[in-house]
Amino acid sequence: MEFSEKTVPSKTNFHLAGIIPVAGLPLEYGMPYPDCLLPVGPDYTMIEAAIVEAAFAGCDTIWVICNDDISPLVRYRVGDFIEDPLYFYNTFGPRPSQNRRRIPIFWVPVHPKDRDKRDCLSWSVIHGAVSCLKVSSHLSKWIIPDKYYVSFPYGMFDPRPLQKLRRQIKTQKNFYVSFDQKTVQDNLYTSFTFGKNEFIKYRKNIRKGTGMYMSNPDDVNAIPTQRLPLEERWSARHFSISQVFTDLDLEESTIYKTPEFSNLDSWESYRNYMATDLSKDIQRPTRKLFSYREFNSIAKDRE
Repeated sequence: MEFSEKTVPSKTNFHLAGIIPVAGLPLEYGMPYPDCLLPVGPDYTMIEAAIVEAAFAGCDTIWVICNDDISPLVRYRVGDFIEDPLYFYNTFGPRPSQNRRRIPIFWVPVHPKDRDKRDCLSWSVIHGAVSCLKVSSHLSKWIIPDKYYVSFPYGMFDPRPLQKLRRQIKTQKNFYVSFDQKTVQDNLYTSFTFGKNEFIKYRKNIRKGTGMYMSNPDDVNAIPTQRLPLEERWSARHFSISQVFTDLDLEESTIYKTPEFSNLDSWESYRNYMATDLSKDIQRPTRKLFSYREFNSIAKDRE
């Protein structure tokens, strides 16, 4: 499928799309509700922290990749938009409250044909980027995303310094969050940006996984007819992020070294995070910035 592209690059028309992957990572918490709703602070959940981070980074839209079975519950916690912190905390000007900007939040389920086949957390990132591109290109070529900012709910750090790095994030150069000289390619759920070229590379890594059938090893060009054992089928659904997001161009990119970071992909790492100073400092933003709110229906006032 072909998409039109922006004919002239523009700094004022730079679309940074935030990708929040939720679907595709079975964790060991075993709670009766989605793992992304676990608290990371008082009245503050993983999914909310990821969305707030994307807002501080300067994302113009936020796309949450979440399947239909849990999206109503998660959406009831999140809502339809978040205020842009840059304009929300700006008290200068004659009427600062009227110059605020809302960042819309869109909900994208993984396609049914990919579920239980290659729907790992990395595939949620790729599928979210494709969905954002398709929707944007059908509206106007001028809102086609220039970069995608990935914010994982399962990695915690203080996102407030990202607000001062917006000019470095919203460029054609890639941006990576690093901790202890490690990034997403080292299996840390640290945030990063990617573009069209990186998207193609990451998608090829996913497609290296097995399917249901295998071809005859003596004839590579033969049609696959031999069924693989159940445990060997659709291996991509078990890929870790370090198997997909590889060969990062760190030397040519902008690196932000966060002083504190915690992975939240297991019960042990969650306990370690709760014992750190980071968990004591993380607080929920004011509800005027981010809380459950919906957009008004067209030609209808909110009651």
